[in-house]
Amino acid sequence: MTDSVTHVHARARFGITDVGLIVGALIWGVNFSIVKVGLNAFEPLTFAALRVALAALVLCALVATLQPAALPSRKDIIALAVLGLVGNGMYQLLFLAGISRTRAGIAALLIAAGPAWIAIISRMFRREQLPSRGWIGIGLQVIGVGWVVGSAHGVDTGGEAMYGAVLIGIGAITWAVYTVVLQPYTSTVNPLHLAAITTASGALVCVAAAVPSLVRTNWNAIGLDAWGAVLYASLGAMVIAYMLYYRGVRVLGATRTAVYGNLQPLIALAVAAIMLGETPTGPQLLGAAFIMGGLLMSRMARVTTVVERPSIPESA
Repeated sequence: MTDSVTHVHARARFGITDVGLIVGALIWGVNFSIVKVGLNAFEPLTFAALRVALAALVLCALVATLQPAALPSRKDIIALAVLGLVGNGMYQLLFLAGISRTRAGIAALLIAAGPAWIAIISRMFRREQLPSRGWIGIGLQVIGVGWVVGSAHGVDTGGEAMYGAVLIGIGAITWAVYTVVLQPYTSTVNPLHLAAITTASGALVCVAAAVPSLVRTNWNAIGLDAWGAVLYASLGAMVIAYMLYYRGVRVLGATRTAVYGNLQPLIALAVAAIMLGETPTGPQLLGAAFIMGGLLMSRMARVTTVVERPSIPESA
């Protein structure tokens, strides 16, 4: 049996958690262009395997060194490992396969639809309830994403680009499901343990899928820029940014945390213009304005979160 605990996240003042989420959005926004650099040298599956495996090793080493708290119960470890297969396994494979076929800015804008998916899925799972103001904010974000993606269609044409967009869209839904189901564990499991377990199981999926591409990789031809991309995408985007993200889910809730992800396309568009020569269009900038407006409106809304937990504590 389970007990339902209802938490009402009021309009909390801007604080350190919000700052951390902005830093995380900055790291992830830059990451889109960094990944594109890495994919010039690595096949998508190889890059995914290296990225997630390195992050898993670092996180497990931090757990062993810092020993921040008692390990979760065996039941929670198994549940988190299963979730990691989805959130850090399937999602990473979909994301890398998708971004290798389309532009960094377009990929970021498709990922920006994540908060809308999270809000809908949270509602389906009866985990979070948004008032009308919050849903208006989500609607503005979706309109903004639609403006930018619609304008980008004429820039990135062809079957490969559309296929990549579909993969990234499916990945965004996958990440939304992962975030919503993960949320109850963020209140009981140490964030470092949570990150290490979910990333380690995700690494198993990525490495298993990448075995053929790992074998045929010409490692002597890989330059420093490609290895630098792996390090940034792993340690920056999957260690530092993930820890900030998990803290946000724990303190602010899944929907509020996710709306900060809408800063990513703004950052990604700017960085892609500088690094990759992807110039944003007028409609894309208009869409960015809708995204920012929706972000602020959703952030200020009152969110009710319902978390189910065991009525009898599980022994470690």
